[in-house]
Amino acid sequence: MSSQITENATLLRLATAGSVDDGKSTLVGRLLYDSKSILADQLDAVERVSKERGLTGTDLALLTDGLRAEREQGITIDVAYRYFATAERTFILADCPGHVQYTRNTVTGASTADVLVLLVDVRRGVLEQTRRHLAVAALLRVPHVVVAVNKLDLVDFSQDRYDEVAADIQQVGKELGVEGLTTIPVSALDGDNVVDRSSRTPWYDGPSLLELLVTIEPQAIPSEGSGRDELPLRFGVQYVLRPQQGAVSPEFVEYRGYAGQIAQGTARVGDEVVVLPSGRRTRIVGIDIAPAPGKESSRTEARAGESVNLRLADEIDITRGELIAAADAAPEPVTEVDAMVSWLADTPLRIGQRVLLKHSTRTVQAIVRDLEGRLDLNTMTPEPVEHLELNDIGRVRLKLASPVMAESYQTSRPGGAFLLVDAQQGLTLAAGMVNDPATPGIVHPQSAFNWAI
Repeated sequence: MSSQITENATLLRLATAGSVDDGKSTLVGRLLYDSKSILADQLDAVERVSKERGLTGTDLALLTDGLRAEREQGITIDVAYRYFATAERTFILADCPGHVQYTRNTVTGASTADVLVLLVDVRRGVLEQTRRHLAVAALLRVPHVVVAVNKLDLVDFSQDRYDEVAADIQQVGKELGVEGLTTIPVSALDGDNVVDRSSRTPWYDGPSLLELLVTIEPQAIPSEGSGRDELPLRFGVQYVLRPQQGAVSPEFVEYRGYAGQIAQGTARVGDEVVVLPSGRRTRIVGIDIAPAPGKESSRTEARAGESVNLRLADEIDITRGELIAAADAAPEPVTEVDAMVSWLADTPLRIGQRVLLKHSTRTVQAIVRDLEGRLDLNTMTPEPVEHLELNDIGRVRLKLASPVMAESYQTSRPGGAFLLVDAQQGLTLAAGMVNDPATPGIVHPQSAFNWAI
């Protein structure tokens, strides 16, 4: 496959996940090797280390296991990012650890992914860690999940065994509400169905893994069928630019702009917007970007993912943490949220615990008002608990000291995502997804409790 990148090549973010020894690093190494995305000196180094270890072939997992501890233990510990390209697409790949201890790293890698490539050893089938990773994918609403049923070479490329494992995976995915789930039979060690289709699986007529990855639509939201550009504008203010007497030029003395990244939607000059939580309405009168050679510093519109300065028609008191949103489709500020969380800390989560909630550019104090339970990964049903432990997925209700502009994660990934942070040590405690923003004074009845992720 040609690696010459075309002018219209699109970017796809993907993450890998799977249990220990399912072959994630080998698969990533095979992708890089067969797509000719590694340098000659990198390959020489891997071949040399493989020979020193007495291996008969090249251990492609060494291409991604960069830490000494990873190579010594033969496992991936930290998220390793790799970049490669085909003629149609460039890829940012997050190779996540498989050990249950490092599930938090999988959450980190999958949180920004368009595609989660989950590996399953065809001999072992669906494990608890497989269920956990699928639950994380469902929780984070990763747009596409591709399950590579690996090590087909160790079962003589048995279609019966593949079909059995694939059926189990689809059943778990259905129970969790995972959308867009695809299975592919592969042998990462030998390269079957990784980049090129294999002649050893004549019973499989689907695409190879790379063929599928170059055709998947990035950042599509299946439930809405639209990209981030087409959603209502959400712009969290990171910084207020008002140079006054410190301006480099007199023309900028009166400049007032609001810097940040467009989380979703499109900002256009002339659009009516609302500033939250104050609720003041105004219009966008200018969009500025950082000066660059050969490019205009002013724009008439900017799209999701771009970092810009917005200028507004009215002089409104706006500070970091406030939200500029489309006036006709703005979220409601709330002081209580009902959410699913993936608990990432060694210390347990308990009712009454005080934490910081970081939503977009806004950070507020919060208290855990209620703990509804956690997801039992064996039965895929909720069970009551008194606390959440490391890697548990549970449902909580949080009372906030100040309003945030939270939205349902099902309709807006940036609007529904948040972090819980330890107020004293600054450590990240949990990744959270808003289930249903609650307005002040409204208590959601227990009967409305919905565990569908």
